[in-house]
Amino acid sequence: MNHRIWHLLISLLLVLATYLAFAQVLGCGFVNFDDDQFVTANHHVRAGLTFQGIKWAFTTRHGGNCNPLAWLSHMMDCQLYGLNPGGHHLTSLLLHLLNTLLLFWVLNLATGSLWPSALVAALFALHPLHVESVAWIAERKDVLSTFFWMLTLGAWVRYVRRPALGRYLSVFLLFCLGLLAKPMLVSLPFVLLLLDYWPLHRFQTTGMPRSLIRLLLEKVPLLAFSAFWSLLTLSAQHQAGAVASLEAIPFTARLINAVVSYGSYLARVFWPHNLAVFYPHPVTWPLWHVAASGLLLAGLTALAIGTVRNHPCLIVGWLWYLGTLVPVIGLVQVGRQGMADRYTYVPVIGLFIMAAWTIPGLLSAWRYRRVFLASSAAGVLVVLMIFTWRQTGYWKSSFTLFQHALEVTADNYLAHYNLGVALADAGRYEEAAIHYIAATRIKPDYACAHNNLGIVLTRQEKLTEAETHYREALRIKPDWDKAHYNLGVVLATQGKFEEAKAHYARALQLNPGYARAHYSLGIILSREGKEQEAAIHYARARELEATRRGSTIGAGQGQGA
Repeated sequence: MNHRIWHLLISLLLVLATYLAFAQVLGCGFVNFDDDQFVTANHHVRAGLTFQGIKWAFTTRHGGNCNPLAWLSHMMDCQLYGLNPGGHHLTSLLLHLLNTLLLFWVLNLATGSLWPSALVAALFALHPLHVESVAWIAERKDVLSTFFWMLTLGAWVRYVRRPALGRYLSVFLLFCLGLLAKPMLVSLPFVLLLLDYWPLHRFQTTGMPRSLIRLLLEKVPLLAFSAFWSLLTLSAQHQAGAVASLEAIPFTARLINAVVSYGSYLARVFWPHNLAVFYPHPVTWPLWHVAASGLLLAGLTALAIGTVRNHPCLIVGWLWYLGTLVPVIGLVQVGRQGMADRYTYVPVIGLFIMAAWTIPGLLSAWRYRRVFLASSAAGVLVVLMIFTWRQTGYWKSSFTLFQHALEVTADNYLAHYNLGVALADAGRYEEAAIHYIAATRIKPDYACAHNNLGIVLTRQEKLTEAETHYREALRIKPDWDKAHYNLGVVLATQGKFEEAKAHYARALQLNPGYARAHYSLGIILSREGKEQEAAIHYARARELEATRRGSTIGAGQGQGA
């Protein structure tokens, strides 16, 4: 068979295997983990593709995100599927399939090595670490930005083979589109420099400094836009309160967690078990764990450097892994997670490159090399498919997702909280209260858990206890409109109308668009005989409700990253 037929056959096998591994995702629903912010309760997104929605997508900093193309992607899904979660999952799966095929095409184009390229693409397609990026609807930005990442790599290889201004502009445009989907592409110029070294061989053996300077200058436009978008994103995340202060998480703790995370991600590539939707940021790490991760990183770095002449793929793959994780390794802590599976979506490609090009070379003199490599690769891929199929099943609902997280992690306050939200939405208030209490026990300053515990206690008519938790939520987070409103409801129910009125007013001061607060304040004003003032608040409440009829899904807590 000629090269083209093999390429087509491999592509078909990649699509089939990936579909079989991820097929369950089409039956999964929305989860109460940022899916509300991005889809179910976001009236801009639910309206589909509209002029106002597109304008909002390019100007909003909602949730600390600067991802206009991701917003447009969600709007397109709502335009096509409404709130049918299967359609939203189908889009994410199709993007993952495209990313797989593009990775195969780019590596084969750059190296001319068909089978190593196919193996890297298959490992990327089927690894269970990538389930979170594909199965989590709110993480659409991951698979979408990687689509542009792969296109940028392909455009770069074409530019290197035949330099021209038009080809360079296509690289720049695709790179910018990728950043508009997710800022993690800030590390892509660094990866292009790695590809210049291997497999494109653009570094000159003599005059290395001049060669490096020339290649760096070539990427200045990309680096400039990358720096601009990084500053814009950091500004948005700071405004949203998503960036943890050094007082909350000292730099030493961040550095230690980064070292351990590098080692933990590496371990999960080889043994992907106990994967969870959320890993709490640890207070401390055992000394042996830190030392083991540090020694592993140092040893692999020394190996890559020591074999750079004979095996350049090792240094390229290893630096790909280390470098692309830098934006999300936690030195700038965004969100509350210690680490996250979705952060590995692109970085582990570097590890796959190391394995796919090095192992066959080491066995080149062995008589049964081809049989061994083919059977080993097939066995590994089948095992990965099984792990991925199983991991995908946990995303069926909020119940299965967070129950699993509690089974495989310790002191997971967010999993307790979000499972509590799912139980409360199902009317199982006593069970919800148990998980909210567990969340506050693990993290006493968790304002959201205190607030939601107050809600279920209110529904159980335990008003005094509910009031205590609302006040605790406000002690932790004084300027929280929802907690002020909820406390106002409890106080009004107990007949403390004047104090309730003050909390409704404070909620509206913090959030003038709070429809329920307008309505509840109107009731008290009407009770006081101030019908004209009450009518104003009633009218405003009706106006707001007419334009904002959101879903109850998503009262849970998301990541913000």
